[in-house]
Amino acid sequence: MSRALYDWQEDCLEKWFANNCRGMVQAVTGSGKTLLALTAAARLEQQLGQDVKIKIVVPTSALMLQWNRDLREFLVCTCKDKPSALNLRKENSQKKNFQAEIGMRGGGARSGPVRHYMIYVINSARYELARQILSELKQGKMVLMIADECHHYGSGQNQLIFEFLPYIKQWENHFFSLGLSATLPAGQTLRYLSSVLGRKIYHYGMAEASKGHTVCPCDIYHISLPFQIDEREAYEELSERMSVLYRKLLGFLPSLGQLGQTELFEQLRSLSGNKNRKIAENASLYMNLSYKRKSLVALASARCACAFDLVRRLDAKEKILIFSERTAQADDLYSLLQKFYPEKVGRYHSKMGELANKNTLERFRTGSIRILITCKAIDEGIDVPDASVGIILSGTSTQRQRIQRLGRILRQKEAKERAALYYLHIEDSSEDSCFLPDIKDRRLFELAYDPVTQNFSNPPYDFKAAALLEKIQNAGVSDDSMEEILRCLRLGCVRSDWLLKQSSIDEHLQKARYASEKNYWICMKRMSQ
Repeated sequence: MSRALYDWQEDCLEKWFANNCRGMVQAVTGSGKTLLALTAAARLEQQLGQDVKIKIVVPTSALMLQWNRDLREFLVCTCKDKPSALNLRKENSQKKNFQAEIGMRGGGARSGPVRHYMIYVINSARYELARQILSELKQGKMVLMIADECHHYGSGQNQLIFEFLPYIKQWENHFFSLGLSATLPAGQTLRYLSSVLGRKIYHYGMAEASKGHTVCPCDIYHISLPFQIDEREAYEELSERMSVLYRKLLGFLPSLGQLGQTELFEQLRSLSGNKNRKIAENASLYMNLSYKRKSLVALASARCACAFDLVRRLDAKEKILIFSERTAQADDLYSLLQKFYPEKVGRYHSKMGELANKNTLERFRTGSIRILITCKAIDEGIDVPDASVGIILSGTSTQRQRIQRLGRILRQKEAKERAALYYLHIEDSSEDSCFLPDIKDRRLFELAYDPVTQNFSNPPYDFKAAALLEKIQNAGVSDDSMEEILRCLRLGCVRSDWLLKQSSIDEHLQKARYASEKNYWICMKRMSQ
């Protein structure tokens, strides 16, 4: 982990210290929240001139292991400058000292809680962290709580981690806190988190990250897909039944017509328990039909076919993250891709098991697999810094998940020119077809996919490609050469290489190892002229 801070991190730390080392930070995924927090802990100890007990709370065991790895890397860097930080006498004693200094609780880990750094999974933290913090404060020790993905901790049983706070009046100047999230909640949950972690002190969104070059430039591809005939018929039947029910509900409650989609469904959930039996039945049936229609859209057969053909057209060196909403769909695509790319594809979702997910993620991180298909399990916090392509197989209406998924592929990495996000959506359906993140250097492409011909259309690109083909045909090239040119142009249709500068294309040409690669870049050079 690099210890060099971005300007925003330095600015944020200044505000945190000015706020008595309390507060929450909202920063886009991939911008460096972990480094921010570890630097805050190190500088706090330096300012106080004594050790501080560091308590890190995370929502999942995968995040616990990630924090453990990042903390070790950070401390190695710190020890190079200040060997006394861990009281290391020899480099070969680092592992032993790390085990003594860093503990983990949760996901099978049961370290003793007296370590300098303790990382807790929230399930374990609920029932022991508050008691441990209170005990250490009573002993006169300084404590810093780092709450990662803190939007999780404002409701239900998770609030138990803060139950020590009413009892620390005489030691409250020994307690410090830092909340981290890419998407802080609003309303009552935000007010509660502010009361226990401190107010929101900093916001670093996608727009700021783009201007500050802490995320890389991005190409957004909207790819429209068709229903199969039977899927379209089923969709229209469900939509008609929902329209009839909606009109009935409006007859009972005209105010429903003034509600947005989110508010409407909240109201319908309430109405499903209404004393009026007809209102309750209509509301329940409407929500049931809506769920069926959403599932029909999410599982449309064209999605897996499109994603498969898309991966085949992308650069074989790209590391690709594919997001699905359904595990069965993820498994279907995995089977398709595994046949074409054996041992290069992995799955990460809740039904795979913790050990299998851990191994898959490590293989993706080290590069032994380059295509990772995942569901919601990877939406928060999991560090996959060198993925440059994201494919949204089936979309989400949750803005938090959209931002987090985009953050997965926008992390800066050496030699990473641009990231690409492919957003698949069903045309003429209730699905939101538009995703336009607030990024300074982004380009938008509107594509369409035909599952019958297995081809993509990209109007501006297709127009230019047709003109190039006409010139080539007039030059009288051989059939074999024309077939190779068509192959290269089919690949370029779903990429933005044709928009690169000539000098950049020349660099790719020089690095090309195979004739097929050289042919592709020669075609892109002709397209860029």
